[in-house]
Amino acid sequence: MQAITTLVAFLVTLGVLVSFHEFGHFLAARICGVKVLRFALGFGRPLFTHHAKNGTEWVLASIPLGGYVKLLDGRDQQQVITPSDRREAFDAKPLWQRSFIVAAGPLANFVLAILLFAVIYVSGVAQLPARLQAPPENSIAARLGITAGDQVVGWKTLPDQATLDPLLEEFDVVPSWNALRWQLLDAITGNQGFALQFQGETGGRFVKIFPHNELPLISPDSDPFQTLGILPQMIPIGSWTELKLGPIDALGFATGRVYLITKVSLRLMAGLLTGSTSFKQLGGPLSIADMAGKSAQVGWQPFLAFLALMSISIGLLNLVPLPMLDGGQLLYDAWELVVGKRISISMQEMLQKAGFFLLISLSLLALFNDLQRYLSP
Repeated sequence: MQAITTLVAFLVTLGVLVSFHEFGHFLAARICGVKVLRFALGFGRPLFTHHAKNGTEWVLASIPLGGYVKLLDGRDQQQVITPSDRREAFDAKPLWQRSFIVAAGPLANFVLAILLFAVIYVSGVAQLPARLQAPPENSIAARLGITAGDQVVGWKTLPDQATLDPLLEEFDVVPSWNALRWQLLDAITGNQGFALQFQGETGGRFVKIFPHNELPLISPDSDPFQTLGILPQMIPIGSWTELKLGPIDALGFATGRVYLITKVSLRLMAGLLTGSTSFKQLGGPLSIADMAGKSAQVGWQPFLAFLALMSISIGLLNLVPLPMLDGGQLLYDAWELVVGKRISISMQEMLQKAGFFLLISLSLLALFNDLQRYLSP
């Protein structure tokens, strides 16, 4: 039963994320007057095909590991474009429209993440309070005198050279441990000092300052939360608080959450180049299936939260400036904007081959990491 749940959750995850991404491209193309020849979910042998009146072929294929939107495009040597159809070709559109169509796929993933989080907040979700356990010895929190039971109720980001007393400034409310965790990751990855407002077990409030030059560095071999000494105190779920918002407030809160997660994720991705993030953390289809299955077994809200996080990841991944990805095409567009002419088709083909090699290498590395995680004795 668990294997079936994992498989179904994995297929639903891929179906929802890929279809929303490709629908972003599709919708932007139609808005810009570009003819869509095919909208395909999956690869390989078609299982279902429908020909719409506008000429678009809708395809559901047998290998559910992606999808694509095929546009009318004069650069495709296999396409024969009549003079009457020329104005509907992708390559005949101005640069800003072509860039909008390319960027619309990743943008759709960020919109989906916002909508998924908003649904969770509208329905009401249990939240673990930001009440801390006893900090480890030699941690920053231990040196500051933070003790078990102290609860974080306020957050304040500090400039590099703090000139104002945090006690005199207003603090942002910290509604839960999950909210605090992302704020901490944002501060650590951005090397940004912060102040926390605490409420002790006796009810009194006090402030502790964490300067930017004392924050731990992101490293594959250490846990920054252990070094900070800020760890949640696990309490019975009956003592958790509920976060429930109206539709407008939920959309605003969800947008802020997606923005914060995106910032942190970008910095962690950049850490792959600097060495602060390990390539061992890359996950492939086995990791996605495992997380999808586990989140679905917990409940529909954790599964939606997982979908939102994966949607952000797919949006960011597609914006990486590598050929074969949307970010690579946007890089070509940037070249055209600066130089004043399009990159040649022969050069694009060479870059596509290099990009394909890099993507296959990263995919194999992610699959190797999966095999080590789940199949090693």
